[in-house]
Amino acid sequence: MLLLTLLAASGGASAGERLHEYVLDNGLKIMVQVDRRAPVVVSQVWYKVGSSYEHDGITGVSHALEHMMFKGAGNLEPGEFSEIIARNGGRENAFTGRNYTAYFQRIHRDKLELCLRLEAERMRGLTLKAAEWAKEKEVIKEERLNRTDDRPSSVTYERFTATAFATSPSRHPIIGWMHDIDAMSVTDLRAWYDAWYAPNNATLVVAGDVDPGEVLRLAKRYFGPLEVRPVARPKPRPEVPQHGRKRVHLRLPAKVPYLVMGYKVPPLLLARRAADAYALELLASILDGADSARLVSNLVRDTQTATDAGASYELYDRLQTLLLLDATPAPDKTLKQVETALLAEVERLRDQPVGEAELARVKTRIIAGEVYSRDSVFYQAMRIGVAETVGVGYATAREYLDGIRAVSAEDVQRVAREYLVEDRLTVATMEPADG
Repeated sequence: MLLLTLLAASGGASAGERLHEYVLDNGLKIMVQVDRRAPVVVSQVWYKVGSSYEHDGITGVSHALEHMMFKGAGNLEPGEFSEIIARNGGRENAFTGRNYTAYFQRIHRDKLELCLRLEAERMRGLTLKAAEWAKEKEVIKEERLNRTDDRPSSVTYERFTATAFATSPSRHPIIGWMHDIDAMSVTDLRAWYDAWYAPNNATLVVAGDVDPGEVLRLAKRYFGPLEVRPVARPKPRPEVPQHGRKRVHLRLPAKVPYLVMGYKVPPLLLARRAADAYALELLASILDGADSARLVSNLVRDTQTATDAGASYELYDRLQTLLLLDATPAPDKTLKQVETALLAEVERLRDQPVGEAELARVKTRIIAGEVYSRDSVFYQAMRIGVAETVGVGYATAREYLDGIRAVSAEDVQRVAREYLVEDRLTVATMEPADG
């Protein structure tokens, strides 16, 4: 009863949520989320640039620049940024995605000024020394080897994405192709930094036990003096229409085979109707997300066709995205059998409306997960940063739970029929090379 009451009461924003928004004269957007449950603050700076802004020849430059942001800026020596945060009891890091690059700290509320001062220093004062890049390039190449090249499933997914998208920059791996990393120079990094790292292309998100007025005062002090810079809008590179199923098959030194498939679908930002995007979100959760979800229940437990199976969808993206399904065949099953089983689950969604009891159960699970995740101050800041940087806007993101609640069984069936079709499908299979 307590859970049901919580879910019924939760709207687009958690109870007591207080969000404050400001824009400095130089264009820096500031979002302050107040949460006084602990004397902790999360500070994040989001830049509107990621791998989907890149072009052939410089893939991975956004991720490489993320690394170099810790290698000296202004009065900071290489590694000093991280050392200062650690000495003051904080944690910090950064991440690069298709649509953004973000830098964050989690620290005691009294140390927020320190974080803002350091971030402002490297927003426009990055040193980018050739000797530091020569060392960091090898670190990134090793990262690529460990996370992609030495992992057959990761290689498969990378080739799958590059096959699914012909012209969209979503085809680029976030870490970049190895030959582009090898050829990348400090000049490339400097040009990318100058093109995108500016206050008028960034959002500062601060969440936790803070006073919004004080955050604004500190932001004005440290970021306010930074000058506006011209930031070009990325040229449109839409995906060309697909005509028929695409397929790629790999043989790799792996222990088990693997399959990944995906349908081109719109994210919330590009959907003709917002209801379509929320229905796709719910559809993915019908297939995956819990032991009672269809893929685990039907493919893993009941028929034992796969040892694992999953589905996912990216609601917040700025370009056309994919509804993904993947699976590892059971030892006595083939890739063809797994593919057939996954396609049968898709066909079932197209042919049969989801039962009301199943629909209600999945909605309850999504809403509960969203409500409970708001206990994390870091997550609160993340959802603000993603929405603002991708272009959805936080006001729209606050409607997430209402959007999920409004999805009907007919909506799920409608988007399955419209989007989960042959002309949007790409399939990648990988078999062990010695198999």
